[in-house]
Amino acid sequence: MSKLAAKWNYPTTVRFGAGRIAELPEVLEAVGIKKPLFVTDPGLAKLPVVPKTLKLLDDAKIPYGVFSEVRPNPVESNLEAGVAVYLKGKHDGVIAFGGGSALDLGKLIAFQAKQTRPVWDFEDVGDWWTRADADKIAPIIAIPTTAGTGSEVGRAAVITHEATHTKKVIFHPKMMPAIVIADPELSVGMPPFITAGTGMDALAHCLEAYCAPGYHPLADGIAVEGIRLVFENLPKAFANGKDITARANMMSAAAMGATAFQKGLGAIHSLSHPVGALYDTHHGMTNAVFMPYVLAFNREVIEERIARLAAYCGIKGGFDGFSKAVLKLRKELKVPNTLQGLIKDLHMDNKRKALIADMAVVDPTAGGNPIKLTKKGALSLLNASLGEG
Repeated sequence: MSKLAAKWNYPTTVRFGAGRIAELPEVLEAVGIKKPLFVTDPGLAKLPVVPKTLKLLDDAKIPYGVFSEVRPNPVESNLEAGVAVYLKGKHDGVIAFGGGSALDLGKLIAFQAKQTRPVWDFEDVGDWWTRADADKIAPIIAIPTTAGTGSEVGRAAVITHEATHTKKVIFHPKMMPAIVIADPELSVGMPPFITAGTGMDALAHCLEAYCAPGYHPLADGIAVEGIRLVFENLPKAFANGKDITARANMMSAAAMGATAFQKGLGAIHSLSHPVGALYDTHHGMTNAVFMPYVLAFNREVIEERIARLAAYCGIKGGFDGFSKAVLKLRKELKVPNTLQGLIKDLHMDNKRKALIADMAVVDPTAGGNPIKLTKKGALSLLNASLGEG
């Protein structure tokens, strides 16, 4: 029975449903935030959804600041700039508003603003999180506007180390948002490309969590239902961005993926991270490119599990049927078959391939792959994703 020993965690309070963004002033009061820093990305800041949300604060006479210097793959300089604005404005909490990048950076600003050590000292390695002064971590309200990363229910954030071009996972239990407002109406304005990419990210989270080794039947159950929701709703949300039911189900699937992947991730992510860090690609779309190749790579140890998953999702044909369903979904969403379709004028020589493979095998997510990821294996997957396998 010792093999069944495990440690499980579940997310925070989530206020889910259309129109619930109106509860933002009430949520801030419940958490005790009196002067929040509103963190979002520059693209979203230009859209009507941000001023509409800020008007809720204005009407409630809640003072706030705004920070939107967030890259699609956030870097240390973004964090430093955000911390400076937070401290100068004497804020006492963060509203993280947007997709995964804004959510992650908002969480990191709240976490790092009053720490005395560099953020890299809190990487998700062993018990490094205990180095942080937990009493100085500010409360966070998370409001997702996409349906992909599920960062709103996570205790970690991803940031790129600019000096080494590597993505680092920063972890602390108190990085978990105090309350989440998950309002699917906020995701209606997502363009099809972002809808597809974020949705495939949610699928990758659920799929890799389900396939990761280890005993976590709760995560497995959440993952398989999340996968079913993606297959049934992502094509609808992609085809009609105003389909609020599809949007709501995808927002649920995103949170489910982030809840499930406490069990682990795998080679989809460990390859996607270095490619994203080096080429600044959209994380979810990069995951989508790698997905079928990693499925095939892991087949010998996950075939039975995937057959059960396929049956639950109503997909005939076991592993092969499920693989075909993934390819069909990618085609519907206009996901390119190879990295060349994702990265303009891509020329990847053997030296660059070796670098990506080296980065992939040491990525924190590599350890959750069902088959041990070696440099040889990473290279074979990379070549397959380039159409050279």
